[in-house]
Amino acid sequence: MRSARTLQQLAAVPRRSLHHRSAGIIGAPFCRGQPRDGVERGPDLIRAAGLLQKLHEQSCAVKDYGNLAFEDVADDEPVGRVKRARAVGSANRRLSEAVRAVKQDGHTSVMLGGDHSLAIGSIHGHSAAVGDLSVVWVDAHADINTPLSSDTGNIHGQPVSYLLHELHAKIPVLPNFSWIKPCVSAKDLVYIGLRDVDPAEHYILKLLGVKVFSMSEVDQLGVARVMEETCDYLSAKVKKPIHLSYDIDAIDPSVTPATGTPVSGGLTYREGLYIAEQVAQTGLLSAVDMVEVNPLRGETDQDVRSTVNMAVDLLLACFGRLREGNHSPDYRLPEP
Repeated sequence: MRSARTLQQLAAVPRRSLHHRSAGIIGAPFCRGQPRDGVERGPDLIRAAGLLQKLHEQSCAVKDYGNLAFEDVADDEPVGRVKRARAVGSANRRLSEAVRAVKQDGHTSVMLGGDHSLAIGSIHGHSAAVGDLSVVWVDAHADINTPLSSDTGNIHGQPVSYLLHELHAKIPVLPNFSWIKPCVSAKDLVYIGLRDVDPAEHYILKLLGVKVFSMSEVDQLGVARVMEETCDYLSAKVKKPIHLSYDIDAIDPSVTPATGTPVSGGLTYREGLYIAEQVAQTGLLSAVDMVEVNPLRGETDQDVRSTVNMAVDLLLACFGRLREGNHSPDYRLPEP
């Protein structure tokens, strides 16, 4: 196994440059990709926990673009198995345009969800602005069912299938989805934290040869080795901007219980932070999704606070906060 020093040498830029990042925050209060209300409250809760101020305190420039407004789609009947396709397609088109604008303004995009169906628009808009991407998908679930393989029909379990070039032929025509063009190759996708994968998803992942680190691999290899291999894998080819799509249910529900589809045996607090820290240190992080925080799924106020605080800590790690401590590049000791 390589040492931590070697891992750092893989990074494209030195640590101190992380302080100069600029975060463009977009709230996406949307819940139609799944059946549970409450997840639309995630963006405001994450802000209320002090995200913007804490980013400022670690020398990160921040522009808050506010929350997007999504149209209320009437008569959104299922299309085959797919539920609420019209609302999801419309919301993601709006989000794609917003993320594209944030990237064109020169920021690292931060999309606060909302459910994980929003990754369709977030990744699409990111790619529209910068071109080819690598995607690191941290989640208990693969979210790669096609509309025809999904048992539930909920689109938050399908977003990756709409984005992959290799699955384009498997996607049926859906209302409000004609604008979506695949923008990610299977070879540029890495999963971390999987532990609840449907049979069809397992088949797809094997068929396409997607790089996957399930919780079994995290247990076997340790998170440091997982991130070493992830960085090696993404650095072996042309270095592309990284889109980190982080579902809060990747973390064990003992830490983040306020989410819609919790699965036991997930990442610890420390493992979750380490993933974000290492992606940040590549110098390639260009956009982040933080999704599936649902206060109505927490049994107590502490459940909600723990989940929201985890989301904030993960985002701070994405912008250079290190557990060893930080100081600004221009800091000087005061003279007597």
